[in-house]
Amino acid sequence: MNPTSVHWLGRQSYQPVWRAMQRATAERGGDAPDRLWCLEHEPVYTLGLAGRPEHLLPQGRALGIPVVHIDRGGQITYHGPGQLIVYFLLDLRRRGLSVRALVHHIEQSVIDLLASCGLHGERREGAPGVYLAGAKIAALGLRVKNGCTYHGLSLNVDLDLSPFAGINPCGYAGLVTTRLRDHGIDWSVRETAERLLGPLQTWLGPLAWSAAPDPWAPPSS
Repeated sequence: MNPTSVHWLGRQSYQPVWRAMQRATAERGGDAPDRLWCLEHEPVYTLGLAGRPEHLLPQGRALGIPVVHIDRGGQITYHGPGQLIVYFLLDLRRRGLSVRALVHHIEQSVIDLLASCGLHGERREGAPGVYLAGAKIAALGLRVKNGCTYHGLSLNVDLDLSPFAGINPCGYAGLVTTRLRDHGIDWSVRETAERLLGPLQTWLGPLAWSAAPDPWAPPSS
């Protein structure tokens, strides 16, 4: 299998990237290469297919952060500058991967990245993502269409966590969130993406940063 291309998109508004992922997935042929999109988002709350509006609290509405109802699984979460987003545009059938296995592999990649810093990341039964001492540091949300996946991972690097107080993160009232900076890890978002590629390669196979823009993606900022 050819190396999966990795594209750095910089800081992006949510809607154009989401629509681009939908188009790329709907129109890709059977021999289309897989790719990863790494980026940061402008502040946004996203509400998944099963999302309940009451998980956006009054104090969250008062912040004026845009709310976008989207097509991934899961409830509500926050994205903003200082958070690494990795979108996985993969052909699961070609790779022989189930959704459950994909979630496990993504979580394990984050756990391995944390372990490289001496931090003990954990899973939580029934609540996809990765946790440090009970606080959530990484969230997952995926969509599968015609055997191909999009959406993916958010990993808190050094973002402002206060908007999480305006929601029940991932549908859990009182869920505490954390970030790498709170644990003494002083990485930029881009550096975090580069370091995460090592653990990802253990199950995705070779990954290669692409200097050329992805024709499906919004231009990098």
